[in-house]
Amino acid sequence: MKLYTINAGYFKLDGGAMFGVVPKTMWNNANPADDNNMCSWAMRCLLIEHGNYKILVDNGMGNKQDEKFFSHYYPHGDDSIEKGLAKHGFTTDDITDVFLTHLHFDHCGGSIKREDGKLVPTFKNAVYWSNHIHWKSALSPNEREKASFLKENILPIEESKQLHFLDTPEGEEWMQDIRIRYVNGHTDAMMLPQIKYNNTTVLFCADLIPSSAHVSLPWVMAYDMRPLDTLSEKHKLLNEAAANNWVLFFEHDPKNECCTLQQTERGIRVKETFPLSEIDSKIPG
Repeated sequence: MKLYTINAGYFKLDGGAMFGVVPKTMWNNANPADDNNMCSWAMRCLLIEHGNYKILVDNGMGNKQDEKFFSHYYPHGDDSIEKGLAKHGFTTDDITDVFLTHLHFDHCGGSIKREDGKLVPTFKNAVYWSNHIHWKSALSPNEREKASFLKENILPIEESKQLHFLDTPEGEEWMQDIRIRYVNGHTDAMMLPQIKYNNTTVLFCADLIPSSAHVSLPWVMAYDMRPLDTLSEKHKLLNEAAANNWVLFFEHDPKNECCTLQQTERGIRVKETFPLSEIDSKIPG
């Protein structure tokens, strides 16, 4: 197995929304805001090369939206899914599986592109993976979450006949060395891949723990549908991760790709941050 970071670009979100009840005097040190209180965030995806499979976990927001949409989120930087794949010698046609943690636009927007005036799959040879509970939620969202679920990102996946649904139970293997953890605080049935890599476990944190700053339990996004569930889910997974020396992979942290954890008098905290490319040197021999 080989793991690759695929950067899909950066965008901006309101700092208060991203850090919830945490005061700006604290979170501004972790991710300084601009004059509009907006902070820069990564859209960092993961490519898992596993035998004959090339599994892309999430794919950013894409570039098919109109100028008005992008004016709300300030996409910036030169990164894209295509450039990120090319950096490691791959193209979108090489992807066999697109694993969608959830269907918010900044995680699945790159699934679909505009081509000759039509909306078509970006990864034409891939199976797209979601689950029944989350898919149903995305098609009939509540008013609070409605702006995050864009039908142009979702319906063309189903229309392409490339959509498959996972029925893997919580904590069990979806395929060899990849287990699925379900969490419901951020949105219904968000899926976190838990990857057995060499002598360690890598947890793709998605929006349960979007950045290294969010390792601290009270740091919960205002975007979460059920913040107390997020708190409970974080507590469970962080304790499991700390006890077993897991590596956390962050999708939105603008600087830190990965971290290890340690128990302290103040609870579980970040022990060390590092890029994914250095993971082999961090795994105990």
